[in-house]
Amino acid sequence: MQTLKHYLIIALLLMLVSCNVSPQAIDYGSDGCHFCKMTIVDKVHAAEIVTKKGKVYKFDATECMINFMNDFDASEIELYLSNNYTEPEQLIDAKRATFLISKNIPSPMGAYLSAFKNKADAEKMQSEKGGDLYSWEELLVHFND
Repeated sequence: MQTLKHYLIIALLLMLVSCNVSPQAIDYGSDGCHFCKMTIVDKVHAAEIVTKKGKVYKFDATECMINFMNDFDASEIELYLSNNYTEPEQLIDAKRATFLISKNIPSPMGAYLSAFKNKADAEKMQSEKGGDLYSWEELLVHFND
């Protein structure tokens, strides 16, 4: 009986650990985009979705993540993440990010879309490169029009 109890405890712990809802590091040059299937190489434009069950979908650009969302049940998504333009490879909460669409900053899929952790950084880049700023909600409307 004691052995059965130990196995049940171990099984429960394994189940809790296996449902970890957190971002995963992107292996640049190796991981592929779940939307367009291109290899992810751009360290400032990559993005990621993490579902409530912990499944991770990686993208070579935020625009691929947005396009992928059209064929996915949003109620299953826990995290929307985009790389911070000013800190390559750092994933940030896309819902809190400020986005810049500027023809002077190319992105992998040609949407000229970059994410910034804070509005001040986005405004500074906008003053240098031009373009338009968007919140997450505004960006979704922009891409769905």
